[in-house]
Amino acid sequence: QAQLVESGGGLVQAGGSLRLSCVVSGGTFRNYVMGWFRQAPGKEREYVAAISWGGGTTHYADSVKGRFTISRDNAKNTVYLQMNSLKSEDTAVYYCAAHRTKRPEYFSDADGMDCWGKGTLVTVSP
Repeated sequence: QAQLVESGGGLVQAGGSLRLSCVVSGGTFRNYVMGWFRQAPGKEREYVAAISWGGGTTHYADSVKGRFTISRDNAKNTVYLQMNSLKSEDTAVYYCAAHRTKRPEYFSDADGMDCWGKGTLVTVSP
């Protein structure tokens, strides 16, 4: 089973930017649709974005559309989440997830994911 490791979280001021990375090992990266979720303290897990196997199709939650960009580099087994114009409500632990067949437009249904990372904390100060 593939293993997912996120990095790139940290503390940033509102309006700033961060780029998260998720490296996949132990599996064939290009066989997975990849996505990001987040969970803020005291709240349920929330879908953020997803990207298709080759990167040609992306999908975003309305809350991040126009501010966040998901991308992938299949040569590096890595998926990225570029986060711009960050807001305090973006504060959360961000998790990457993988699924072999779930298309990006259906990735918001978190049930049955093949793999999850352990998360990276993003804190946005006002």
